[in-house]
Amino acid sequence: MISQQAYSVFEQSIRDYHQFDHVDHPISNPFPKGQFEHLLYVKNWIDTVQWHLEDIIRDPNIDPVAALALKRRIDASNQERTDMVEYIDSYFLQKYAHVQPKAGAKINSESPAWAFDRLSILALKIYHMNEEASRADASQEHRDKCQAKLDILLEQRRDLTTAIEELLQDIENGDKYMKVYKQMKMYNDDDLNPVLYQGKK
Repeated sequence: MISQQAYSVFEQSIRDYHQFDHVDHPISNPFPKGQFEHLLYVKNWIDTVQWHLEDIIRDPNIDPVAALALKRRIDASNQERTDMVEYIDSYFLQKYAHVQPKAGAKINSESPAWAFDRLSILALKIYHMNEEASRADASQEHRDKCQAKLDILLEQRRDLTTAIEELLQDIENGDKYMKVYKQMKMYNDDDLNPVLYQGKK
C-alpha cells in the first residue's frame, strides 16, 4: 500500500532528524533523486524542521528581533512545503496520465499530495505525542491524557491511510479525476501583497 510506504518514509525522516534534533542540521536524503520516496523524505524533513521552528518561536522569552527572523524563516518554509506538495502532485498526474476518467467521474475535495501532506503532519503528531505519553519526568495524569490523544491519532492514521488508498484506486479506475490548482499565495509575492508593492514605490 502506497500510503503505508509513504508513512514509513515519514517515520524514517523524523527518526533521522531527531538523531541531531537541530533545525539547522542539513538533510541527508537516503533515497535517490527521481524516486517517489525522495520527494516524500524531503517533504517530511521540511515539515519536521518547521514543527520545531514553531516550538522555538513560542518561547515567551524569545528576543523580538530573533522572533521576526524566525517568522520569516517559517514563511519561507511554508512556501517550500507548498512547492513540495505540487511536486508530489506532478508525480501523480504523470502516473495517472493514461487513465481516461469515466463519464460520471467525480473530483475529490483535495489532491492526493495534500492528503499525503496531512499524513506527514500526522506522523509528526504521533511521534511527539508518543514522546509525551512515555515522558518519565511527567505526571501519570499527563501521560494518561497524552496516551488517550495518541490512541485517537492512531485511529486517525488508519482512517487517513484507508482514504488515501481509496482515492488513488478511484483515480486509477477512472471513478475520480485529478485537477490540480497551483497555490496562489499572495503574501510572499511582491506584486500581490500591498505592503510589499507599495513599499517599492
